[in-house]
Amino acid sequence: MRTSDKILVIGSSGQIGTELVQNLREIYGIDSVIASDVKVTEQAKEGPFEVIDVMNPQGLLEIVKRHQINQVYLLAALLSATAEKMPKFGWDLNMQGLFNVLDLAKEKIIEKIYWPSSIAVFGPNTPKENTPQYTIMEPSTVYGISKQAGERWCEYYFNKYNVDVRSLRYPGLIGWKSAPGGGTTDYAVHIFHEALKSASYECFLSENTTLPMMYMPDAIKATIRIMQADSDKIKIRSSYNLSGFSFSPKDIAQEIKKYIPDFTISFKPDSRQQIADSWPKSIDSIEANKDWGWKPEFDLAAMTADMIKNLKK
Repeated sequence: MRTSDKILVIGSSGQIGTELVQNLREIYGIDSVIASDVKVTEQAKEGPFEVIDVMNPQGLLEIVKRHQINQVYLLAALLSATAEKMPKFGWDLNMQGLFNVLDLAKEKIIEKIYWPSSIAVFGPNTPKENTPQYTIMEPSTVYGISKQAGERWCEYYFNKYNVDVRSLRYPGLIGWKSAPGGGTTDYAVHIFHEALKSASYECFLSENTTLPMMYMPDAIKATIRIMQADSDKIKIRSSYNLSGFSFSPKDIAQEIKKYIPDFTISFKPDSRQQIADSWPKSIDSIEANKDWGWKPEFDLAAMTADMIKNLKK
């Protein structure tokens, strides 16, 4: 880790970016981490902020040069449920943004890239339990297709141009610091807000839909750890499986009832059910454990306690 690292976080106002920027600034200093999004957000009050359209390569280049950026975290994307409503835009944003950043590294303007992938790269024919790193990948959503293609391009740019790009396949992410952004696993954030507000929640997935999840502090820790790891430890340049814990809406409702005994949940599956049904139930992240020492801290019980404590504040 160099003291001169200058970091740009693109799409910094989303669920991951909000917490990632705070954590990176604690490590590197406020002025060394530039937050950016497609429009001005509350983050502009907290430190350096730029308005960036990642689809505009010239505008992106100008900001990278102005701030002498050497690391980019590219978080801007259209998530699963939202991309299904705007497939062409979802594809264009998710792919063109990635190319624009990869090309900066190819031209040696920046040194290192973080780009998130997702369990959406898997599909209905992928083994559901303990899904391995290398397996059948036939994604059935625009988001999944774009993430799978992105993984292949990341690996290609590494092999062909020696671009130092690193990636994690995030499971569903749960955090209390920001609103969810249109993903299929977002029920697991909504449910806490509604439990505290009205002690009831109508879930858009069926009660036994088990999915791999992760608490945001673990996701942020993994993201920073993979970026700080020595380059020779990163053996996979497409994207690493990342595991936390798995649960269903029924499981999390039972956990919440320990804190809010009169909490009730009902189920009204919508179009997101089909997306969830195409994803794995649990993930094997042995390669991440082995290569750069990944290990989650939170399980369902610990996460529920922490979510309720913080949202009550």
